[in-house]
Amino acid sequence: MRGGIDLSSWQGALSTLLGLVIVSIVAVGIRLLVMHSVQQRRERQNRQVNERLKILIAAYKTLGGSFTGDLAVDPSHMRQLRMQADAADAALERAEAAVDGQIQAVTAAPRPSTENSDRRRRIRDAVEAALSDVVLLGTQEQVQLAVRAANDMVAGRAIETAELVTSLRTFIRDVLDLESLPPALAIPKQGPVRVSGTASSRNRTGQNAGGGGSGGGGGRGGADPGGGSGGVGHADAAFPHRDNALDADAAHHAGGV
Repeated sequence: MRGGIDLSSWQGALSTLLGLVIVSIVAVGIRLLVMHSVQQRRERQNRQVNERLKILIAAYKTLGGSFTGDLAVDPSHMRQLRMQADAADAALERAEAAVDGQIQAVTAAPRPSTENSDRRRRIRDAVEAALSDVVLLGTQEQVQLAVRAANDMVAGRAIETAELVTSLRTFIRDVLDLESLPPALAIPKQGPVRVSGTASSRNRTGQNAGGGGSGGGGGRGGADPGGGSGGVGHADAAFPHRDNALDADAAHHAGGV
């Protein structure tokens, strides 16, 4: 017996072969277990990278979905705009009262349009959600840019997202192994995507317009109490043959009697 291998008898050869089989099975099992653990870790990392990349691509589309128009994000809320308009109206009333009846050409501050205010509100909400995603899953540079933009919005200052969009574009192309853009390529500044109006807001606008028309009709109807009699007169003038037929019928009956 040399080196743990005994081939002098069939019992020794069988035990040696059985030992080799057991050792091989254990080695293969350990190898499979290690490979399974490594594969699970790699799949988990791939899922995390894919999920992170998907969220950052969505944030890129939200923060840089437009090239034209007003690329700044207004953080003002509708309540603040109404308060400013009310303050302007109050100042205008005080100015008109101070002239002691003299006519003065003073232009009132325009009240915020409901449609424009709703659009600004939707853009602001979308940008805030995108900034939150970037703070959660972005790189250190992207997080710094997103936090600075969020602080500016909290302070009530309008922001632009072009610098953050450039950082996101570079990172996404790098992760996807895409070739880098040439420095001579002049990409225009990008701003937040313009969110279209929802069906509910359009319905509310239509209802408000319809309510205004109904109120105007009611005012016209109630302005003249004698409107009903005037309507009867118009109806009689429109159908003169009806009165003639009634007169002829009455004359016929009278002659018969």
